[in-house]
Amino acid sequence: MKEISGTSNRVLEVDLTTRSFSVYTVSKEERRQWLGAKGLGLKLVYDRMPLNADPFGPENIIALMPGVLMGTGAPCSGRFHAVTRSPLTGIMTSSSCGGPFGMQLKTAGWDGLILKGASPTPVILRLDEEGVVFEDGQSFWGLDTQESQKVLAKGKEAALVIGPAGENLVAFANVASGHRFLGRGGMGAVLGAKKVKAIVAKGGAYKMIPKNAKAFERAKKRGNAYIQRNETSSVGLRNYGTNMNLNPNNEANILPVENFRAGRHDRAFEMSGEMTKDLHDTRFHTCKPCTILCGHSGTYGGKRMPVPEFETTVLLGTNLGIFDREMNAEWNRICSDLGMDTISAGGTLAWVMEASERGLVDSPLRFGSPEGVSEALISMAKNEGLGAEMAKGCRYLASRYGGEDFAMQVKGLEMAAYDPRGSTGQGLAYAVANRGACHLSAYLVALEVYFGLLDRHSTQAKAEFVIFFENLTCVINALQSCQFTMFAYTLEPPLSKYTPDFMLAILMRFVPKLAIALMDFSAYTHLWTSITGEKLSSSDILKSGERIHVLERYMNTRMGISRKDDTLPDRLLKESRRGDKKERTVPLKKMLDRYYALRGYDGSGIPKAGLLDRLGIGIRP
Repeated sequence: MKEISGTSNRVLEVDLTTRSFSVYTVSKEERRQWLGAKGLGLKLVYDRMPLNADPFGPENIIALMPGVLMGTGAPCSGRFHAVTRSPLTGIMTSSSCGGPFGMQLKTAGWDGLILKGASPTPVILRLDEEGVVFEDGQSFWGLDTQESQKVLAKGKEAALVIGPAGENLVAFANVASGHRFLGRGGMGAVLGAKKVKAIVAKGGAYKMIPKNAKAFERAKKRGNAYIQRNETSSVGLRNYGTNMNLNPNNEANILPVENFRAGRHDRAFEMSGEMTKDLHDTRFHTCKPCTILCGHSGTYGGKRMPVPEFETTVLLGTNLGIFDREMNAEWNRICSDLGMDTISAGGTLAWVMEASERGLVDSPLRFGSPEGVSEALISMAKNEGLGAEMAKGCRYLASRYGGEDFAMQVKGLEMAAYDPRGSTGQGLAYAVANRGACHLSAYLVALEVYFGLLDRHSTQAKAEFVIFFENLTCVINALQSCQFTMFAYTLEPPLSKYTPDFMLAILMRFVPKLAIALMDFSAYTHLWTSITGEKLSSSDILKSGERIHVLERYMNTRMGISRKDDTLPDRLLKESRRGDKKERTVPLKKMLDRYYALRGYDGSGIPKAGLLDRLGIGIRP
């Protein structure tokens, strides 16, 4: 086996129209500025794609990018990233994915794969260290995501595949790698429009060797130690998966119930990670390599299936007023096999249920009833009947039938499973997130609700911490580590761990700039430096995160995004949750003004020329 020291800096560029490929070499400066994975992928797309490209057209580009951590054995590093223009939102979208594909791509010697153009007929791409071979994919068209992988990937190969939803251009179709997904924004539909059924990667040709092996082993050891002693990662996520969040969210009155009309329910505990562990014989079912072990499988109706993630449990469960773990697992399976994002599918179903109540649409779907849900999901994937309209998401449905005030979306992306009327900073994070109503852009709910370090009903310091976590999240997605390492890597260093919580809270609320300056996230910096041999300080690496975030925002503004889009559904701005005696809503305007000022955007939310210049982002004509 050959060795790659640090990074190969080789990106495979594939033109589907001409069925040809070339190799792009990443420069040292590009690596330092954009790090890798999401950052490098975004820059490569920016340099190549017309900013008015039709998401379904051949000019749209999708970049699939493993980061510098992939293949080294760094903690929780078995992830890759994808970047493209979304058919659901019409703006840039990105997604992180586990599963086996990223490792095979990286150990085939590639630091990225770019697809442009479109094939006239269904195609399978097979790649190895030499390049790519194009095969006829017609006979595989129609297979679901799991069948496709079983048929297409043999031995050390791994397949990245779309299901029928992607083939039928469902706007929130996803892409599968094992039982993990490029979930949000419709990347499956982008591949479907390009007629790419699957990409099969054969790895194992190269072994990844950090530039400084001793420093890497120290960084790896420290990272693992932080994870093992952090209660969130080593107890909560390991034992209960992401459904560890369900009971705390219900208690805090931020658990979406019946299309965000309520924030809690007496039966919600039935869907919890604790209940699932007790009743479904859960076992680890994780990405590789992984130290946290949040993924689980369970026994449902006598069958072993992946345990639904928290977002799925809520959006296809409590938010529909349904508290049935067996049905939830089955709907998760249907979406996974057909290749659809469970968050957008669930958010769209909830809109239809409420619209049906109000007489806006003719549908048998009702809150609290599982009747017709399976059939509705299948009809979405097949683009049949009302399902053909549901396949475009709740923003489209509301624009056609009315009901915009209860279409729970931002910028066209359906909301994740946290009600910001009880987590104000999360409301700002939703409103300004680049890809839409994304909880993974800045996870303020952790500081506000789980750790209680910020007042969850106040606007104080929220803009500062949203910006900090947006930048840090971009770093994590550019190295490509699992975002769950953030809990351990920021809370376990001595300064955070041994400072009393009340002192941390005072600093964070009243002097947020100082609190942020004192935060130690150098675990990421040490991993980066030891692997690449490039010395960047934590300040440098955070500036790269800022650069990545601002470039994505700039691209979105060139696609029409401005202040008018940095908002929340009227339900969250004007209507309180059931049972909230104080009738709270999200006080967005004050936070948004401060966010723009701190970011360096103008009053319309457009990045100023001085900011772009400082970050080295060239303005496109």
